[in-house]
Amino acid sequence: MMRLPFAFCAVFPTFVLSRQGRFSTLLGLWLLSLPSLAADLPMQALRLPSGFQIEIWVDEIANARQMALGEKGTLFVGSRSAGKVYAVPNIEGQQDKRVLQIASGLRSPSGIAFKDGDLYVADIDKIYRYADIEDDMPNWPEPELFFDGLPSDTHHGWKNIAFGPDGDLYIPVGAPCNICDPGDPYAAIHRLDMQSLELTTIARGIRNTVGFDWHPQTGQLWFTDNGRDHMGDDLPPCEINVLTEEGQHFGYPYLHGSGVADPEYSLDQPAELQISLPARDLGAHVAPLGLFFYQGQMFPDQYRNRILVAEHGSWNRSDKIGYRIMIGQVEGSQVVDYRPFIDGWLLPGNLNWGRPVAFQALSDGSVLISDDYAGVVYRLSYLVD
Repeated sequence: MMRLPFAFCAVFPTFVLSRQGRFSTLLGLWLLSLPSLAADLPMQALRLPSGFQIEIWVDEIANARQMALGEKGTLFVGSRSAGKVYAVPNIEGQQDKRVLQIASGLRSPSGIAFKDGDLYVADIDKIYRYADIEDDMPNWPEPELFFDGLPSDTHHGWKNIAFGPDGDLYIPVGAPCNICDPGDPYAAIHRLDMQSLELTTIARGIRNTVGFDWHPQTGQLWFTDNGRDHMGDDLPPCEINVLTEEGQHFGYPYLHGSGVADPEYSLDQPAELQISLPARDLGAHVAPLGLFFYQGQMFPDQYRNRILVAEHGSWNRSDKIGYRIMIGQVEGSQVVDYRPFIDGWLLPGNLNWGRPVAFQALSDGSVLISDDYAGVVYRLSYLVD
């Protein structure tokens, strides 16, 4: 089925876009959830700083989540609910980009990473490796089961993965619940040694992180964390955190943000537990996913080493919040000057048409942004004078 043009919503402007009732929201979501065509998306609604532009770079890539760039210019894209892994050859080249399907029928292959010619795919409790995947496209190699020592819970079971500066694979495991005290290996970030396949827990007390990156100067790991639900519209805050030393605990389930005690678990906090407070408290329910340090040469100098954060957007708030790209400046172990960088995916009437997820740098200094709701990948660039 083809998506109806976005202009169709204008036939019912009062009914769909002005009212905030449940039916109008559901109708709007239905209209916007049909298969994506680039021409139907209201790109003119997006607001950016002067000199920047955003365009649809890859269309019809259902539920696009984490991205990875191959050595030969192939963009690999994971998905969550679609259960598919995609490849887009020559991502910086041809105008009409072919979307190839590497795998389907997986559980939630949201997280992917690329290293030494091989593609790694995280699918809940397993990590698969596609060796030398760019050598004979589209004759994909058979996936190898690389690691299967992860929990099989599907609640927060999808994950972002990435190779660190040390060459090891970093893997988060979310809490298998909204709020609980599950113990190891849940609510944590782990490091997988690529030689021994030994899994080491490096950080705990993290409800669910779906995005992280290393500071280009300090090498410290920075990551987002999604706050718990069912404490109202404005509590608790989501978070940006920094790991300054291995073994830190970031509060979940006892403490949220910089000082919100959990009504169910705060009294259970061990007396000896030292909690590391966030580098930045974010809005409640903004759902921060991708976090990315910009290091390219295309953007003006003041943007280098700034962080971009994809606020995926709320699903359980009276008035929606998020649905935007934020930018922040890091000073020491804090995020300062945190502000909207791209917004407009959330329209009047509590209706959204997109949800940004993750980032991928290109060699020219532009940045790709995936959108699992619109089913596209955007390219963010700067128009050099």
